[in-house]
Amino acid sequence: MPAVTAQNPVLPAVGLGTWQLRGRLCARIVEQALRLGYRHIDTAEMYDNEREVGEGLRASGLRREDVFVTTKVWPTHFAPPELERAAKDSLTRLRLSEVDLLLLHWPSPKIPLPETIGALCNVKRAGMTRHIGVSNFTGAILEDAVKLSTELLLCNQIEAHPFLDQSETIAASRAHGMTVVAYSPIAAARNHPVLVRVGEAHGKTAAQVSLRFLLQQGLVVIPRTSKVERLSENLDVFDFELSPQEMAEIGKLARPAGEPA
Repeated sequence: MPAVTAQNPVLPAVGLGTWQLRGRLCARIVEQALRLGYRHIDTAEMYDNEREVGEGLRASGLRREDVFVTTKVWPTHFAPPELERAAKDSLTRLRLSEVDLLLLHWPSPKIPLPETIGALCNVKRAGMTRHIGVSNFTGAILEDAVKLSTELLLCNQIEAHPFLDQSETIAASRAHGMTVVAYSPIAAARNHPVLVRVGEAHGKTAAQVSLRFLLQQGLVVIPRTSKVERLSENLDVFDFELSPQEMAEIGKLARPAGEPA
């Protein structure tokens, strides 16, 4: 698989999302994903699985520098002293000296954004993370975050799949040079008739078509799965290409609320 997207020389194009993965299953899925070729693992303090993600990383036998690890700080820890403490706690649970990317998980209406962005930049300068970014930021708050940050904001991680119209947020993110990372990129794709039909034309599953649709738009995708057999399927999306007509047809499925058309 290509190691990076064409738009971003840092983030691997396909990663493993770990939301709702717990315990030994989480560690096993992470280990197996890395053995299969994944090089991008996404977690968060809210997921309560950073320890298991770290275990899976170590069990894979890969060198630390060969795996891109993302984690996120929950909004209740956005005050400057708490954000730094939360970052340190995540590193302790992961048993890492630094992560590759630290994100603000959601915007917070309770903590002033200048304080939070300032603290996030300080964490980067302190060497606890190589890159910083945001998640679930839209509109004016994304604009403010970019203006306030003294460090490059690498990405905006948002929910994105063929059924959800995220065109405005994607455009706003790109206007600031930020990569868009798509979580829940498969959604209800597996049984959707349009995606099933397009997949059959390429010898692929509807889920693979959903991922390919996002990749061809330059998004990074982090599908989550608790099934080992799905890991290979979600990674096997680089040997086919959707035609402009297929891209347009799938693009018509998007709705503001994200329900399948």
